[in-house]
Amino acid sequence: MNFSRLLCSVALLLNATLALAQGFKISDIRINGLQRVSAGSVFGALPLNVGDEADDRRLVDSTRALFKTGYFQDIQLSREGDVLIINVVERPSVASIEFEGNKAISTDDLMKGMKQSGLAEGEIFQRATLEGVRNELQRQYVAQGRYSASVDTQVVAQPRNRVGLKIKIDEGEVASIQHINVVGNTVFDDEALIDQFTLKTSNWLSFFKNDDKYAREKLSGDLERMRSYYLDRGYIDMEITSTQVSMTPDKKHVYITVNIQEGQKYTVREVKLSGELKVPQDQVQSLLLVQKGQVFSRKLMTTTSELITRRLGNEGYTFANVNGVPQTNEKDHTVDVTFSVDPSKRAYVNRVNFRGNTKTDDQVLRREMRQMEGGWASTYLIDQSKVRLERLGFFKEVNVETPAVAGVDDQLDVNYRVEEQASGSITASVGFAQSSGLILGGSITQNNFLGTGNYASLGLTRSSYQSKYNIGFTDPYFTADGVSLGYNAFYNKTDYNKYYDDGVSYYAINSFGLGTTLGYPINETTRLSFGLTAQHDSIEPGTYSADEIYDFIEREGKEFTNFKANLGWSESTLNKGVLATRGHSQNLNLMATVPGSSLSFYKIDYSGQTYVPVTNSTTLRFHTKLGYGGGYGSTDGLPFYESYTAGGEGSVRGFESGTLGPRNTPATGTYSSEGQAYYSDRDTEALGGNILITGGAEYLFPVPFIKDNKAVRTSVFWDVGTVYSDKCYLSTTQGCSSVDLSQMASSVGVGVTWYSPLGPLSVNLAYPIRTPENAEKQVFQFSMGQTF
Repeated sequence: MNFSRLLCSVALLLNATLALAQGFKISDIRINGLQRVSAGSVFGALPLNVGDEADDRRLVDSTRALFKTGYFQDIQLSREGDVLIINVVERPSVASIEFEGNKAISTDDLMKGMKQSGLAEGEIFQRATLEGVRNELQRQYVAQGRYSASVDTQVVAQPRNRVGLKIKIDEGEVASIQHINVVGNTVFDDEALIDQFTLKTSNWLSFFKNDDKYAREKLSGDLERMRSYYLDRGYIDMEITSTQVSMTPDKKHVYITVNIQEGQKYTVREVKLSGELKVPQDQVQSLLLVQKGQVFSRKLMTTTSELITRRLGNEGYTFANVNGVPQTNEKDHTVDVTFSVDPSKRAYVNRVNFRGNTKTDDQVLRREMRQMEGGWASTYLIDQSKVRLERLGFFKEVNVETPAVAGVDDQLDVNYRVEEQASGSITASVGFAQSSGLILGGSITQNNFLGTGNYASLGLTRSSYQSKYNIGFTDPYFTADGVSLGYNAFYNKTDYNKYYDDGVSYYAINSFGLGTTLGYPINETTRLSFGLTAQHDSIEPGTYSADEIYDFIEREGKEFTNFKANLGWSESTLNKGVLATRGHSQNLNLMATVPGSSLSFYKIDYSGQTYVPVTNSTTLRFHTKLGYGGGYGSTDGLPFYESYTAGGEGSVRGFESGTLGPRNTPATGTYSSEGQAYYSDRDTEALGGNILITGGAEYLFPVPFIKDNKAVRTSVFWDVGTVYSDKCYLSTTQGCSSVDLSQMASSVGVGVTWYSPLGPLSVNLAYPIRTPENAEKQVFQFSMGQTF
């Protein structure tokens, strides 16, 4: 019996002794000793009232009732005539709680745990509660593998019947695993079995992975993985007979020994189906991964059950239950597997609900639904709707639940819970450069404009030599069946005469135009697009333009009005609109000027990427961009200002943007209209070309030490590519020839992409490993508004 119970018994005995042998009628009740507890709380707990008859039993019951409130550490009942006197001593209140020495568990978490246990500042103090908290803390540290941890408590009395609690914690060190031993295995060696463990013995990576820290829960999971390893290889009778975990006297090192019995290997003798299939039997048979003569595998058996369940779910039998039941034959070590099918009732969808879309309209989500309300619940359509929401790129995460409707056995609700993320980008810049003066720039791109699902963009850049304006809008559901319609308009004015310090330049160009694009869905993953753009270009050569520019102007002129027709095909099976981890996407686009244009030229572009999962959290990405352009009819070749460029973010990292490929004719000097000579030691500049070849591979993995990796990604990459020209208009043009793979640039590096509230931010460090002649390197690169 503990101290508090003993004290309570003594108090009850004393009160019973004080009570008179003869009962009395209570004319009044007087309470003495209250400080914080209100009289109303006492009267509310007291089973006696004025006018009641008081006897020994009722007085004892009253004392018990008051003790149960937990407010008092001492209670005495007495009598003055017919007045019942209750003298109480309140328990002290908690004035403060202090923790000392805790690092592995934060003070905030400790405070929350104390409050949930009934200990918080201002609450009534009970020593038994404090002792329970101390024991719970000790258990939590043991669960973390800190077996040498100690928790000491101190109660400090303070004025006005209050106490301060000081909890001193010595967390100790996490016990590390020194050895893991498996005993009884003859079929598989120790290395193969220990590979199934997430727990590892201390190694040079343990500092980062913490995989050498013993935890009871992790060991239980590892033992189940080892058992599954045997069950998936035919050893149905495998048994873990015992597990010993020993610890060194200083409680810093752990030794684990696992004793097993392997049993015999079993093969499949017969595979049968039972129950009501609801779908053609040959379709179910095609889903059977377990076949006669195979070595038995529990994984194949459970996977087969899941496949059959999903197939029935596609037909509306969402509550179907499929179990694979193995029946062993010990004589010949074979097993008969029976898949028992219980389809239950066909389920129908009552409601489709959305949660978490604080910015995006419900209608935007609902139009992506392939599972309709009132129709039978199809597992495929529910999952397909989830994938379509993920591909929008508006949400960081999409989860779906299908709870049954209360009161009926054939209806369910489909609840999609989304987590919003930034669906656009904002850029703004204010700067000053000696060569270009004040630079003001900004742009807004929003893929989910005002939550409507529409795309909108607005851009403005102003400097002493350049002005750029653009506006665009696309409605992806111009019609209810997914036909999209987009518009854009732009105006660009660039004058390089004001850029260079020596007052000379390549050229000046003014461009303006507008266009429209119509998109048509072929199926769930493929679209066709048709577009037309009217664009006017005006070129003015500078006093130091490249010879290639003069040559083009001499052949084609300075003023052009072109009408560009576009035909595009795109396909995407990516699982997400941004930061995808599996699937592929590809785009093919043909652009050509139509009759009535000043120039006749075309461009064919292809881009593709594919994501191949390696583990649950890592992925390989392969990507490429290809392009070819040329002239036709009266136009000789692709206009120089329409040329492809390579280098920089989204192309070949490690090289400055647009610096790869053919370069202009080196110039030694020219003369102004006044006859004054200008000379320049400026290097030749990249001209671009009519052939683009870029590609590469990336290994994508989560950012270490960050718990939430939904919006952050790290990559190790290899980029390769350049630009070529298959026709030289001047014999002095550098690098102008047919495709020569030896002239391709390549680089390796690391990159981080963060999908921030202002849009995607990318930072790359790249090291060029093959540098073509005259290519300009750039090891560090930063961009905003592009994803990979």
